[in-house]
Amino acid sequence: MSSQREASSTGPELRAEGLRLAYDDRVVVEDLDVLIPTGRVTAIVGANACGKSTLLRALARLLTPKAGTVHLDGRSVHSMPTRLLAQQLGILPQSPLAPEGLTVIDLVGRGRSPHQTWWRQWSSADEEAVREALRATAMTDLAHRAVDELSGGQRQRAWIAMAVAQGTPVMLLDEPTTYLDLAHQIDVLDLITDLNRQQGRTVVMVLHDLNQACRYADHVIAMKAGRIVGEGAPAEVVTAATVEDVFGLRCVVGEDPVSRTPMVVPIGRHHEGADQSEARSLST
Repeated sequence: MSSQREASSTGPELRAEGLRLAYDDRVVVEDLDVLIPTGRVTAIVGANACGKSTLLRALARLLTPKAGTVHLDGRSVHSMPTRLLAQQLGILPQSPLAPEGLTVIDLVGRGRSPHQTWWRQWSSADEEAVREALRATAMTDLAHRAVDELSGGQRQRAWIAMAVAQGTPVMLLDEPTTYLDLAHQIDVLDLITDLNRQQGRTVVMVLHDLNQACRYADHVIAMKAGRIVGEGAPAEVVTAATVEDVFGLRCVVGEDPVSRTPMVVPIGRHHEGADQSEARSLST
């Protein structure tokens, strides 16, 4: 499984030290240190408003820390020229919107803008990057469709294709499966896994579904109230005790019969009297 793969030694290292993140006077993240494993898939999980997306925005330089630093290969992201940073690190925010009537191929082509200057305009390399991104995301047949005419899953793949075309070794994805039905969620997560395994890209994604995080991530970061309360391989982090601490939810953690990764089964208040021996059997 992916959780057993060794981290790649290639690609830039992304880390944060002593982060204090706030919106006006409301502190969301306090004194946070994190090192993102290079060449692996990392999932950030936690309850709503725990700071997951805020951390991702800080890593992408979309939010300036009140204290602390974010480094990409040892260099502060805030000292890097915007174009250079965009060549190394790409972000897909929550629910992005495309201008009305913009076609898929034009959207994907915008991913190449960090590689262009006034003396280097659109090139055959850009053309090839767009074709490959469309192919990798199974969007070639929809290249000339307007983005706003697509289904939710197709739109999400179009935006991911733009991130692929950008060609960054580090990709930050904020809730890439939100609003998608189950089949499209798996489609997107399989695509993200392909990008990691076939191209060696470092991927960091915010996910709500713990079982999907365990299946698709090599490394899980669990957050609570702006702090990291656990990080490591899914089997090390996603335990019944951690789920109750982070989400306030009692559960049983067993083994996913397909992926052999942790599988979380919630215990709601209407099932508190269920046969506990049956629940325990899931973990054996």
